[in-house]
Amino acid sequence: MTDIGPDPQYSPPHLPAADAAALAARYGLTQAGVRPGLGAYLRDLWGYRHLMWAMAKGEFVAENQDNHLGWLWSILNPILLGISYYLIFGVLIGTRGGIDNFVSFLTIGLFVFIPISLALASGTKVLLSKLKMIRSLTFPRVILPLTVTLAHFVSAGPAFVVLVIIALVSGEPVTLEWLLFPVALLVVLVMCLGFALIGSRIVHTVRDAANLMPLITRLLRYVSGVFFSIEASIERFDNPPEWVGHILEYQPVAVALTLVREPMMAEYPVRWETWAIALAWSFGLFIVGFIFFWRGEGTYGRA
Repeated sequence: MTDIGPDPQYSPPHLPAADAAALAARYGLTQAGVRPGLGAYLRDLWGYRHLMWAMAKGEFVAENQDNHLGWLWSILNPILLGISYYLIFGVLIGTRGGIDNFVSFLTIGLFVFIPISLALASGTKVLLSKLKMIRSLTFPRVILPLTVTLAHFVSAGPAFVVLVIIALVSGEPVTLEWLLFPVALLVVLVMCLGFALIGSRIVHTVRDAANLMPLITRLLRYVSGVFFSIEASIERFDNPPEWVGHILEYQPVAVALTLVREPMMAEYPVRWETWAIALAWSFGLFIVGFIFFWRGEGTYGRA
């Protein structure tokens, strides 16, 4: 019987390293699982910008395609949640003390906190939920947390329009400062991107950290002034430590809510301090988060 096994004398063709590198460069091939330089990484990300926006819109459509009312739920959910919070905290518990227009205060807090909480919840877990995609395709992995966070803001767009209507109906006067409202939302978006970038790498590295995200989100909801005034609440205590008030008032989520309230509510005048702190948190978290995520680029998708 003829042996059809491999010839032990056969040696596969071998290219010198320089020739192999030139061949790979000619056809745009790169080594998998290796972190590119930061400049090259940014260029790759820019090249995928249209795909990222298309994926964000696709995430929004997929999220609502099984509902009969479709995207209307992105409006109904915050409104129903706002009514529930108003009855519980505004009427039963009485957290509206020190706030003239509690309806506008509460709806701004809820409508802005929802995309923040979603960035912490789904944005931080996106690398785990997209493992098959990561292992099958080559692309800058940073697209994933950026895309899912953008999708949540696209989904919240109609709710932000309703937010303006609620402010008008509740008696807020229209001023030139309202023009800062979309700018404030953009600052909040950049902050959410930073949360998602930092959290996604942490959760990918330490899988058990994913179990802490609901707890962190719940904690932030109750300490960030979503349905109560932090300043008025601190004044109720007898001689509280000054640093406690500063932490509660100037932590990033609380600053984000205040940033959006100031242009929309007459009782909260626009202050340059709020914008300075919010911009520092927002772009600081994004820059640190981007570099932190990029440094782990070659590890994502590995067992």
